[in-house]
Amino acid sequence: MDFTTLIDVESLRTLIGTPGTLVLDCRFDLAAPTAGRQAHLLGHIPGARYLDLNRDLSAPVSATSGRHPLPDPQALAAHLAGFGLGPDTQAVVYDESNGSFAARAWWLLRWLGHPKVAVLDGGMDAWLRAKGTLESGEPARGAADPGAGGAHGAGGAHGAKGARGPVAVQVDRRAVVGTDELIAALDNPRTLLIDARAAERFTGAVEPIDPVAGHIPGAANHPFSANLRADGRFLPREELERSWRDRLGAASPTDVIVMCGSGVTACHNLLALERAGFAGARLYAGSWSEWIRDPRRPVAGGSARG
Repeated sequence: MDFTTLIDVESLRTLIGTPGTLVLDCRFDLAAPTAGRQAHLLGHIPGARYLDLNRDLSAPVSATSGRHPLPDPQALAAHLAGFGLGPDTQAVVYDESNGSFAARAWWLLRWLGHPKVAVLDGGMDAWLRAKGTLESGEPARGAADPGAGGAHGAGGAHGAKGARGPVAVQVDRRAVVGTDELIAALDNPRTLLIDARAAERFTGAVEPIDPVAGHIPGAANHPFSANLRADGRFLPREELERSWRDRLGAASPTDVIVMCGSGVTACHNLLALERAGFAGARLYAGSWSEWIRDPRRPVAGGSARG
C-alpha cells in the first residue's frame, strides 16, 4: 500500500526497518532555528534523517524573495538521494505534532515528482503517545550508491535500500505561482487566494514576524490550524471535505492559490485539500513576506510596524 497524504503511527511502525522506506524528521522552531536538529540528535523515530527548514527545504533569502524561497530542485533531490530516496521509496515526513513543517517537505517531494510521501499524522507527539521507540545521534553518512537510490549510511536498514536508481527530478512547474503570475491571476474572478496564517495575522491585528501587517486584497483566510483536531492530528477525511467544500464554494480546486507568511504552512492547506479530495491547487511560494517586499503592492487590513 502506498501512502501519499497521511500515515498513522501503526502503519509507520510496520514499515520501519523494511526495504524502500525513508523517514525524514522535519522538526523546526522559527524562533530557535537550531532546536529542531538538537531535538533530532536527542531522540528521533528509528532510522530518521533530519531535514532543516532553512538549510534543506529553502534556498537562501534574496533581496526580492520571501523568508523561505523554494530550494533548488536538483540540490534537494541530490540531498534526498544521499539519504536513500529512490523512485520506489515510501517517504514519511514528520515534525513535532501538527504537520506545519512536515507538510513543506511533503509538498516539495511531490513538486520534485515523488508522489509516495506521507506526513505522519500527529507527528512525534503521536509516536510517543503510542510508545514508539526512539534513536539518538545520527548515523554516519556513507558514499552514495546509485543502484540503491542513496547512501549506504542512510539509516542502515531503515533507509531506502532496495530502491531502483536515484529519483528522477520532474518538477511540476504548474504547482508554483510567482508574484507577477499571482497579480495577473487576481484579475480573474475565478481565482480564489487562500491565506493559511492565523486570523489575527491575516486581519493585521498582530504581526510577530514580518515588517508589514495585513493581507493581500481579495484573499480569504483559512488558518492551517482549522485542518486539525486538538491533539495535532488532521480532522477525519469527511470533516476536511465538508470544511473545504464550504471554503471553496463554487471555485474549482485548480483555480485555488494558497499562501501564508513564507510558503511553509500554506503547504498544510495543500495537504488538507489533497486529503479532502480537492487536488489541483497551487502554491504562491513567496507568500506574504515576498509580497510586501515592494511597497507599491496593495495591502488590506494592516500597516507597517513602526
